[in-house]
Amino acid sequence: MKERTYLLLIVGAFLAAYYVPWGSPLIRQSGLEAFMMLQEYAREHVLTCLIPALFIAGAISVFVSQAAVLKYFGAEAKKILAYSVASVSGTILAVCSCTVLPLFAGIYMRGGGIGPATAFLYSGPAINVLAIVLTARILGWKLGLARALGAVGFAFIVGLAMHFIYLKEEKARVAGTLYLPEEEAKTRPLWNEVVYMATLVCILIFAAWGKPAQPVGFWMAVWSVKWYITIGFLVLLGLELGSWFRKEEMVNWGQASWGFAKQILPLLFGGVLVAGFLLGRPGHPALIPEHWIQSLVGGNSLWANLFASVSGALMYFATLTEVPILQGLIGSGMGQGPALALLLAGPALSLPSMLVIRSVIGTQKMLVYSGLVVVLSTLAGLIYGALVT
Repeated sequence: MKERTYLLLIVGAFLAAYYVPWGSPLIRQSGLEAFMMLQEYAREHVLTCLIPALFIAGAISVFVSQAAVLKYFGAEAKKILAYSVASVSGTILAVCSCTVLPLFAGIYMRGGGIGPATAFLYSGPAINVLAIVLTARILGWKLGLARALGAVGFAFIVGLAMHFIYLKEEKARVAGTLYLPEEEAKTRPLWNEVVYMATLVCILIFAAWGKPAQPVGFWMAVWSVKWYITIGFLVLLGLELGSWFRKEEMVNWGQASWGFAKQILPLLFGGVLVAGFLLGRPGHPALIPEHWIQSLVGGNSLWANLFASVSGALMYFATLTEVPILQGLIGSGMGQGPALALLLAGPALSLPSMLVIRSVIGTQKMLVYSGLVVVLSTLAGLIYGALVT
């Protein structure tokens, strides 16, 4: 299968080099936008968001017992506990649709059920407290409240829907776990691992802390000292590793993190290039003109909401960038319903994230998950648009 993939990549690259009309100014501009978007992503999100998330995924894989994952996120876990934890995880992790992928992969590959895992996958980027606060302050409290309620509700609905759609397959996975060998006895107290995981999460939270639109208040105060806080947690992490963990454990952690990186990064970077080539960055035209999008999402028709959901699902939104983008689109005539549809579908999905999700759970499950998000976002936009207009 790998040899076939390599062959397809080589043939695709040859056909692109041979047939793409790079002499066209539009094509050249689109190509430039693809690499500009990749550069923007690399500078703003890889070091501060994605790499910490990869290390957390590796830590989940190595240090979190499979029994614990199955207890809280497995197919047989208590539904209220599993979905409650998964659906509000975004209040802690201020991550984008791509940064949450290593964490999702770690939970699912460690034995987490498809339902709780996809609930976590949706909620991670969708229920970002800072983004919801900014939405309410910049776009209005009604839209902010609708986004918060919709995001929490969707995490439950999407997760439960995935669970019941693949219930037979989930039961087969559970049957397979009955014959797992027993975990090795722990060499350190549980609280050591809890503090260690909390330290990793804090590094991710503060390293990824975005600058607020208005330079006042708590969020700005934290942003102004976020690197001091991050360095403090890095020092704490070093002390924890030196005091509590054996050398071979740290080697296994690094190897597990590298395994996730090899799986995720090529697809992610490739997806960012494609998204940049087709859609460009905000304010920078690419192959698909921005005014086409703006003209298609006015009013509150089914088509406008569906188009907003699909566009949001394909576009890549870095954390917090969806708010200024929506501000510009609403100012250009975008309806309130399509605005909510895009807010609910956009941060949780992107073309790059779909490629990675496919590699973790397969093409069919990826399409079903993406379809659920698009359909629910469209319906929410229709209902909200009808209520506020």
